[in-house]
Amino acid sequence: MTADWIPEYGFHLRKAGVQFDAVRVDGDAGRRLADLMEELVGGEPGPVVTESNGRRGVYFLVPPGSTAGRPWPREVTTFNSATGRISYVPVPALGGDTWPLMWRYPPTRAGRFVHTLILFNAAYALLS
Repeated sequence: MTADWIPEYGFHLRKAGVQFDAVRVDGDAGRRLADLMEELVGGEPGPVVTESNGRRGVYFLVPPGSTAGRPWPREVTTFNSATGRISYVPVPALGGDTWPLMWRYPPTRAGRFVHTLILFNAAYALLS
């Protein structure tokens, strides 16, 4: 699967709110949330990127415009293009050297993202 927002090699920063919004949960909590999402949807939950260093963030890519205006748990960082806000999300290539980023669940088809409402409820169940 190729989408114009996925780089051919390495990784790039993509402006949130254009092709997708993102939700980041750092460290082990982010990995547990990814596991829970996989369990809830019975397989791959949609595109999820993990970071191997620093915060060890887990980025859940959701449809554009779907994160703003929701009261996410405090452990969650949202990336979107809400009024007065510009944020960027790191996106790795599908193969090759992309360290420190990798796809936990790579994109499977254009327009397929993590379901925001399921993620929102799972984040509250896990992090509250």
